[in-house]
Amino acid sequence: MADLASARVGGRALSANDEFFAPKSNLVKAEPAVFVPGKFTARGKWMDGWETRRRRTPGHDWCVIALGMRGVVRGFNVDTSHFTGNYPSHCSIDAIDSARVPAPYVCEAEGAPWFTLVPKSPLRANGDNFLAVGPIGPLGPLDNDRPWTHVRLNIFPDGGVARLRVYGDVAVDWARVARQRRAVDFASITNGGLVIGASDMHFGAKDNMIMPGRAVNMGDGWETRRRRGPGYDWAIVRLGTTAAVSKIEIDTNHFKGNYPESASLEGCLVPSSSLHALGSASWTEILPRTPLKPHHRHFFSRELAKTGPVSHVRLNIFPDGGISRLRVYGHVAGH
Repeated sequence: MADLASARVGGRALSANDEFFAPKSNLVKAEPAVFVPGKFTARGKWMDGWETRRRRTPGHDWCVIALGMRGVVRGFNVDTSHFTGNYPSHCSIDAIDSARVPAPYVCEAEGAPWFTLVPKSPLRANGDNFLAVGPIGPLGPLDNDRPWTHVRLNIFPDGGVARLRVYGDVAVDWARVARQRRAVDFASITNGGLVIGASDMHFGAKDNMIMPGRAVNMGDGWETRRRRGPGYDWAIVRLGTTAAVSKIEIDTNHFKGNYPESASLEGCLVPSSSLHALGSASWTEILPRTPLKPHHRHFFSRELAKTGPVSHVRLNIFPDGGISRLRVYGHVAGH
């Protein structure tokens, strides 16, 4: 699932009651936390996370985060990497849905307007703590699909957390998008796109392809290992919604000696299917195998076949290499 809180998509740590040892902004960094032995600040050991002072009074510490993408939250990872003797023993997580920046009194409020997504739960040191949103939502069993804009991480009683990942589905008002009659990028993570599978990602993560903006360097793309046998590499993207595709962008920015020789794109219409179910799907060619250039933005429109609505696309690269971004433009199908 998408990390709705990542700084890469606009997630921000807005407010915290304490950040004496390490700043709250570290919580939403996209990259994994690191540990630097012997590195200290004027306040103590430098830590790549959010860390509060040792509490000497009753209560607990908290941090409010604005999600970069409003969405339905399915679960969390409260990552305590490198926090060993200074991690919180427990945490809980609350959420609100608000178009406004929460006022200070809201940030620290107990109860309403906050809804508890994860009750007080134990944490373990120096590692992942995956916490699911329960089968019964904060407003009842039928409320699990309610979107949220902000979450509040509560830690008991104090300590340090390296990263907070907020996993879920991006909420998009597709009826409104359809009324605007403008082409949008249905592969973009900000529009609910998700790379659900790839043949290989030895050098670069598949999810990089659908991130906002152009790649900042070669590491900010999808890159496979050098193929030594027959075949080719591929990645499957679940579009934000069923779409009529009108334009494709394949960007090999920064890939110069390791770009694919060529690429093709296929589509299928199998809404809500798992990666396993797509194995038996009927794929239709949208873009035929086409040569690519190094370090170049490729745009295709007249070359595209009229396939009808698609829910997923499969990018095939021959034989291997790196793609920095994939954009799939079109209109909401059926509108």
